[in-house]
Order: sequence, then C-alpha cells, then structure tokens
Amino acid sequence: MLEAIYTSQKEGCDKAIDALKRDFTTLRTGKVNINILDNIYVDYYGNQTPLNQVATVLATDATTITITPWEKPMLKVIESAIQHANIGVNPNNDGECIKLFFPPMTIEQREENAKKARGMGEKAKVSIRNVRKDANDSVKKLEKEISEDEIKKAHDEVQKITDNYTARVDQVVKDKEAELLKV
Repeated sequence: MLEAIYTSQKEGCDKAIDALKRDFTTLRTGKVNINILDNIYVDYYGNQTPLNQVATVLATDATTITITPWEKPMLKVIESAIQHANIGVNPNNDGECIKLFFPPMTIEQREENAKKARGMGEKAKVSIRNVRKDANDSVKKLEKEISEDEIKKAHDEVQKITDNYTARVDQVVKDKEAELLKV
C-alpha cells in the first residue's frame, strides 16, 4: 500500500521536473532555439494551430530562425502571430519565408531570463509540494489499517522524497542559470 503511494508521488514529481525542462526550452540562451516559438499559434482555417504544424521552422545559424510556410497565404498570418507574441524581434517577410534575426543577448536580457528560470523552478517546487500533500492525504486514509509508527515513518518517507526532488529542481535551475548567464 505504502509503496504504491511512494511510486505515485515519484511519478508526480518526475512530471513536475519534466514540465520544468519543457518550460526552459522557451527561454533564449546565447544561440537561438526554435523552441522559443513553441507558444505561438496561428489561425489555420479557423483552428488555432501551433506554428510548427503549418510551416518548416529552422535555426539557420546562431542568431537566425527561418520559417517557411507550407502554403503561401499563411505568410501574413504567421507574420502577424509572431508580432503579437512579442518575442523580442520583428519578422522579416521576403515573400517566400519569414526570417527572425535575433541580436546578441545583453547582460540584462540574460539576467532577466535567469530570473524567469528561477520563477519556473519555484512553480515546479509548488507542484512537488502539491504532490506531497496528496501523498500525505493518502497515508492518512490508511490510519485504521496501519499503526501510528508506520504512519509516522510513511510521512517521513514522503518528506524525504519531496526533499530529494526539491534538491533536483534546485540543481536543474542552477544549471540553466549558468547556461543563460554564460557569454
């Protein structure tokens, strides 16, 4: 019974860390990453569709992203969506594709992204604490079936798992900050 609770808690915490790593892909580091466009959706025949499902998105070099739509009429729609997303660059439409030229990042931009990374880390820790609460509630439901000593040990184990995952989040955030601040 308790092992199932621990396993469920670990799975929930793993999901929180995976979500944190996915969130980190939207932050810009020294070289551009096409994942910065992951949260951009375009109107494709009445449906909100992710940009990468209506166009080929490539990072052609360290500071340029090229977006080639599969259908020419989508150029204006994509250009408009990028402008509204406010990702820090203006799209350049040459009639064939859209190019995004990212200037080198300033120290202030790097520090701002590091701050965002810390915020994302805090969000992951909140998720982990919510998983801990659920695990503790599950342990409490077993009060009639197991002894008080076992309940105390179970709560201690749940806290130990939480502390372990919180430390992992701290390390992931620390590594990302180092990557972001590296010039």
